[in-house]
Amino acid sequence: MRKFQLYIGGKFEDGPSNFESFNPATEKPWAIMPDATPEVVDRAVRSAHRAFHDEAWRGLNATERGKLLMKLADALAEATPAIAEIETIDTGKVIHETASQIAYIVEYFRYFAGLADKFAGQHLPIDKKDMEVWLRREPIGVVAAIIPWNSQLFLTATKLGPALAAGCTVVLKASEEAPGPLLEFARVFDRVGFPPGVLNVITGRGADCGIALTSHPLISRIAFTGGPETARHIVRNSAHNLAVTSLELGGKSPVVVFDDANVESTASAIVAGIFAAAGQSCVAGSRLIVQRGIKAALLKRVVEKAEAIRMGDPSDPKTQVGPLGTRRQRDYIEKIVAESIAAGATLLCGGKRPEHLAKGYYYLPSVLDCTSINTPSVMHELFGPVLSVLSFDTEEEALQLANDSEYGLGSGVFTQNLSRAHRMSAKIKAGVVWINTYRAISPLAPFGGYGLSGYGRESGAESILDYTRTKSVWLRTSDDPIPDPFVMR
Repeated sequence: MRKFQLYIGGKFEDGPSNFESFNPATEKPWAIMPDATPEVVDRAVRSAHRAFHDEAWRGLNATERGKLLMKLADALAEATPAIAEIETIDTGKVIHETASQIAYIVEYFRYFAGLADKFAGQHLPIDKKDMEVWLRREPIGVVAAIIPWNSQLFLTATKLGPALAAGCTVVLKASEEAPGPLLEFARVFDRVGFPPGVLNVITGRGADCGIALTSHPLISRIAFTGGPETARHIVRNSAHNLAVTSLELGGKSPVVVFDDANVESTASAIVAGIFAAAGQSCVAGSRLIVQRGIKAALLKRVVEKAEAIRMGDPSDPKTQVGPLGTRRQRDYIEKIVAESIAAGATLLCGGKRPEHLAKGYYYLPSVLDCTSINTPSVMHELFGPVLSVLSFDTEEEALQLANDSEYGLGSGVFTQNLSRAHRMSAKIKAGVVWINTYRAISPLAPFGGYGLSGYGRESGAESILDYTRTKSVWLRTSDDPIPDPFVMR
């Protein structure tokens, strides 16, 4: 089996212990992963802290940082096939998606490379004639970037890109589930020429690794993507260091379809939103809220498309949907689907493991026509290929159903009525609204959620500011004595 290493202070090293990573398509171990202890985490953070204060990094100007990020983008483009293969083996995501997604992630690093010298401080028109006051924007410090196993390179780019562009240093923690792609990414980073310690990549099982990182006194910023329960622990841990924290969490995204929507293109977008990546996406369009007049025709096409999906070996370029990431996920989905059917939902397709695949954590693309918003599959994030359908008559009812959730990350609206599209996009409680499309991303567009989907935004020009803090600088231009030194000016 392949053996991966930690990356600390510009050097690769074995972990104090190891664990096996399993291939979801075969259910067999394929690699040995390092298990970072709190002592290892401490060394990684201190390495980043030294690099942050070292002139080798701190002495670079913004343009020079941007050039290094551009080199990183070029190196990632070259390494895309190798990392995509590792991600497919380790996570079960199909090779067609991992390769195309990583190739596009290159553009995120290029985008942030270009932003490195495009953000600036500000001169203030202060109300005192003998004063000049300006704001400096300075890097916030050492960043703890915590990445889940799905969409690893994308979620790394949205954190690492702006952090390095701003001049921060980073400890990147890969999930203990399928950390291979990010440990391989460390090798790509190492070839670029960044000063040692600017990026450190670790992984580890259990609570020790995460607690040690997010509560470390030298951490100034935490950027987390994952689930709400882990996020609560991170917020509590950050009380020890008062680190600035952003949380990009899960979702139960509504897709609202009105009678005037184009059936064929809408059905394709729905399939892309819930079945691509086997539904293992924080923005998966898992709640279809459809107007009754179009419901029968739309569901007919969605079910036809779902049943035609090619499920199988994720390393085969022809495969469209691979296995779930873990056995635990599949067991949870089976439980919730069974409970939903018992609660009155009608299973239109799927609802079981594929018969032609004896091994692997596979679960067929499934559609449930639900009678109530209280149906378990409607209420809970399944993180799998299960679409729950609700019906509505009026626009007001659709909006109520869309917003009846603790989450608020992604959403979709399908209609040919432009006025209605504007009304819905303004009133849906979600950080992203796609109109007549779904699951589109760009480095130019901010990304984040409401409620249990977290707070803070990633991507977009302003995201780089979240990795800086402002410093007010006052300069007195007069040499005259201060009139009264005991009165605040």
